[in-house]
Amino acid sequence: MSIAVQVIMMIVAALFEVGGDALIRRGITGGGIALIVVGFLVLGTYGVLVNLIGLDFSKLLGAYVGWFAVVSVLFGRFVFGDRTPVSLWAGLALVLAGSLVIQIGSRSVPPSVSKIVRTDTH
Repeated sequence: MSIAVQVIMMIVAALFEVGGDALIRRGITGGGIALIVVGFLVLGTYGVLVNLIGLDFSKLLGAYVGWFAVVSVLFGRFVFGDRTPVSLWAGLALVLAGSLVIQIGSRSVPPSVSKIVRTDTH
């Protein structure tokens, strides 16, 4: 699966996860049991989508956290009207930096690079 498809799937999964949680929240705060049930179904869909990406589990969720954080902040701001102080944006930047390190940093070194940095002295 290409990196572009993985990123798109992570974004869609994040929308389902945050959206499912938002539905449950609305259901609990007066929207009724139907919203809670739909929220559970949407959260289940997130779980299936994120696991279809096919990365190692630790890398998958470590990389996914960044997308989840962005979608969560945007949902909070635009759906729930939350304030977004500078500290929140700074924290989000740190989460994204960590997610990027996890997603990109654990890629295997291409063979041409590994030949250049080889340390054996035969």
